[in-house]
Amino acid sequence: MAERARDLIRQRCAAREITIVRGAVSPDHIHLLVAAPPQLAPAKLVQYLKGRSSRRLQEEFPHLRKRYWGQHLWARGYFCATVGAVDEKTIQAYIENQKWDEDAESFKITAPTEP
Repeated sequence: MAERARDLIRQRCAAREITIVRGAVSPDHIHLLVAAPPQLAPAKLVQYLKGRSSRRLQEEFPHLRKRYWGQHLWARGYFCATVGAVDEKTIQAYIENQKWDEDAESFKITAPTEP
């Protein structure tokens, strides 16, 4: 399921001309460092990624619909910082320092903690 979530996020980013610089998928959250077009507001970017991926994951994994009824797969909140507030190297180092197996395309997946 983590691989599918990663694939869906990659597809959505490609469709909106968003480049994933670094990323990590863990059992309870996802980290992304992206380069996005300046006209795309961060809130819209997150809304787009969460909405589409939630719908597709719930379609493809029926047990998620029972566990996350009401189509609320993702939590409401998110954290976003622009590179102007924190430099890109700091953000990239934070994501890289997550202790997970790294994918060749800079988008890691953590092994799930529960079956």
